[in-house]
Amino acid sequence: MAAAGEPHSSLYDTIVVGAGIQGSFTAYHLAKRGRETLLLEQFPLPHSRGSSHGQSRIIRHAYPQEHYARMMAESYRLWEQLEAEAGVPLYRQTGLLVLGANTNPEFQHCCRTLAQHDVPGELFTTESLHERFPGIRPYCGEVGVSDRTAGVLSADRALRAVQDGVRRCGGALRDGEKVTDIKPGVVVTVTTSGGVYQAKSLVITAGPWANKLLAPLGLQLPLQTLRINVCYWKEKVPGAYGVSANFPCFLALRTPHHIYGLPSNEYPGLVKICYHAGSPADPEERDRPPEASALPDIQILQDFVNKYLPGLVPEPAVVEHCMYTNTPDEDFVLDRHPKFSNIVIGAGFSGHGFKLAPVVGKLLCQLSVGEEPSYAMEPFRIRRFPALPAAAL
Repeated sequence: MAAAGEPHSSLYDTIVVGAGIQGSFTAYHLAKRGRETLLLEQFPLPHSRGSSHGQSRIIRHAYPQEHYARMMAESYRLWEQLEAEAGVPLYRQTGLLVLGANTNPEFQHCCRTLAQHDVPGELFTTESLHERFPGIRPYCGEVGVSDRTAGVLSADRALRAVQDGVRRCGGALRDGEKVTDIKPGVVVTVTTSGGVYQAKSLVITAGPWANKLLAPLGLQLPLQTLRINVCYWKEKVPGAYGVSANFPCFLALRTPHHIYGLPSNEYPGLVKICYHAGSPADPEERDRPPEASALPDIQILQDFVNKYLPGLVPEPAVVEHCMYTNTPDEDFVLDRHPKFSNIVIGAGFSGHGFKLAPVVGKLLCQLSVGEEPSYAMEPFRIRRFPALPAAAL
């Protein structure tokens, strides 16, 4: 056994820091290849401090951006593969309804990518939309397009399944160990509150803590950490907006931020509806009440529910919290450190990364072993940010 402060005797192929869904899938792909892999997590598992907890996430082919739409077919396949390996259901098909003005470019792009990728769906006029989904009132004359393949991922269960997969493939997972130091080099040395570890490569997937780990490595990314209110709204008639009533997930394309919802399922009689934005917050102080000037997202949601979803009580019955880590363009960062090529970074998932985690983990795995990534990486490069601080590179 290594003495305090001395490295453990084994040299890992790769250490992954951060056991949220992105880091866990990265470790899973590495371990499946037979790589000696260590997955580190600062909090005891399971925990609700980051962005991967909770019972539900939407999965959908409908994406306005082609570079994500292109990844979704493989993402679905990899989720199905994990589901089969784990022997537990992780996905429930509900369909998704995208709401927007006919002239909205994002709505048009969603329609285009769904058609290009042969995703089954249907276009709705304002009138036919209300006929098909009487619980939705298109208050401003919105039209709709459906993605029949969409549904709900069981987030907590999925995270557990992929972490079990890491162990099953021979990887190691150590939770309750906070990283206190990273020394770059041909061999990277990672010091935690519980030990010292060494590896040929390092992957950092630390969510809202990413910049705290990157600062000593001379890099600061333009990431904004946000506290998100996750709101649940009570049905006036129990079951009217439920999975069993075939009510779909929905995405309302609005300016400046979208609103999304999931049918009642995880809490009986409560529909999850959230604003795709939040208030700036330090992840260490997530539970501190926001300042009075914080984003009035709950009022925005109350107005939306009152106008668009008349069968719901326009007052949230339950409010929970999670963190987003946003980039300025809301595209991910998947890249090598500009100075240390054996340090790979996955960050800035901007509130829409969970569904894509199987593919993201594969790409981070490929970067860490020196392979050509399976997809064009230009949208995810660090160099796309023109105004990084002088110390960043």
